[in-house]
Amino acid sequence: MLYRDFATQEEIDRQYDVGTYHPAAPSLSAAKITRSREARATLTCKLDVAYGPRPRQKLDVFPAAEPGAPVLVFIHGGYWKSTTSTKETHSWVALGCQPRGITTVVVEYDLCPGVTIDTIVAQVRDAVAWVRRHIADYGGDPRRIHVAGSSAGGHLTAMVAATDWEEHGLPPDTLSGATGISGLYDLAPFEFSFLQPVLHLDAGRIARNSPLGLARPGLCPLLLLWGGDETSEFERQARAMQAAWSGAGNAAALAAIPGRDHYSISGGLLDPDDSAFGQVFWPHLNACWARDS
Repeated sequence: MLYRDFATQEEIDRQYDVGTYHPAAPSLSAAKITRSREARATLTCKLDVAYGPRPRQKLDVFPAAEPGAPVLVFIHGGYWKSTTSTKETHSWVALGCQPRGITTVVVEYDLCPGVTIDTIVAQVRDAVAWVRRHIADYGGDPRRIHVAGSSAGGHLTAMVAATDWEEHGLPPDTLSGATGISGLYDLAPFEFSFLQPVLHLDAGRIARNSPLGLARPGLCPLLLLWGGDETSEFERQARAMQAAWSGAGNAAALAAIPGRDHYSISGGLLDPDDSAFGQVFWPHLNACWARDS
């Protein structure tokens, strides 16, 4: 077996090469691009704010109408390599947050194979550290920061949640909470997948960057979501992450969103009629922020 019960790369790819089994993906992505343009055109925003020295180390801030607002930091996916999944194609997240009085920050980062996953993780941690230090200048409350991300962004969200913030000169409770949406918390299978020629994974890189093995006591609450129409590996990844997080003594919750796939699940951030998503996600955020208010 290459990995667990998978004997071939084709079997692993069938679980994770999501673009091959979601025929509606192009239309869903196009709709999100349209809504993202709407967000940048209609909402107050500060775009391309630098949080580091490299050209892609930028973030977009969409301040809430009222000062002192809680903050959602969103990290997009794209399997750490996609040039079509960017912060600009995820501005739509702010359309779901702004009516709820939430300041939204959408993060960009460098891509593999130009950099390693180690570098990407370091960059998103730097982005969240920047938010903690500077978001008050944009009307956000630095004591109420929640990080969320989808797919590879879910992986990066969990890596951020597992951060020792004192090593960054910040308090250990820098995050109020985190949400991984269809996240990837165990990188081991990708060494044997279609992604390996781009990710260049080895044992050390997998161990350092698999949040499944990084849980320890004293971390923020974590919500793990996946779509009911996704492959079984996305459920397994979420359940294993929940077991590790809670096993270390931290709060961790699970939910499968029925009728949603890898591309449609994150739309629940925007869709007020997606009750299955909203009844889990928004109360989780509010509970985390209430803890730190």
